[in-house]
Amino acid sequence: MWRYAVGAGAALLLAFGGFLLFQHGPARAPLAAVLQPAPAAAGAVAPLPEVAPEADAKTREQKRFDRYDKDRNEAVSRDEYFTARHKAFAKLDTNGDGRLSFEEWAAKSITKFTGADSDKSGALTRAEFATTAPKRRPPGSRCACGRPAPAPTPVPRDGDDEN
Repeated sequence: MWRYAVGAGAALLLAFGGFLLFQHGPARAPLAAVLQPAPAAAGAVAPLPEVAPEADAKTREQKRFDRYDKDRNEAVSRDEYFTARHKAFAKLDTNGDGRLSFEEWAAKSITKFTGADSDKSGALTRAEFATTAPKRRPPGSRCACGRPAPAPTPVPRDGDDEN
């Protein structure tokens, strides 16, 4: 029962403190005076529009079209359309014969296999194959702050000596 009496007394003290705080607080200006707009200065900018402007729906598509239309004649020819693909193909076609062999297409993988095959046997052992594993980023490197996460501290259990 004494808990209820202590709780009621604490509530009354808090209410009385709030009453004193609001009665003797700093003098406040009326809300209307605080919300009045600032006087316009010389050379003030135009007022903001009521509605925020929205981007046109075809803006992204227009930008994409303009990237393809190299000669700016408002038409994308077949050559303009396939230019990016021709460049990508030319990078892979190392001998320049206009044909893409398997070796040209898989050059990066072939180089990786050849580098891993240290005994030049044409086959990878377990140890050689392990060198081809993709490089993983450490877990702390994904943190936006750039610091690794702190190591967890061990929690002593009952019966463990802390000394």
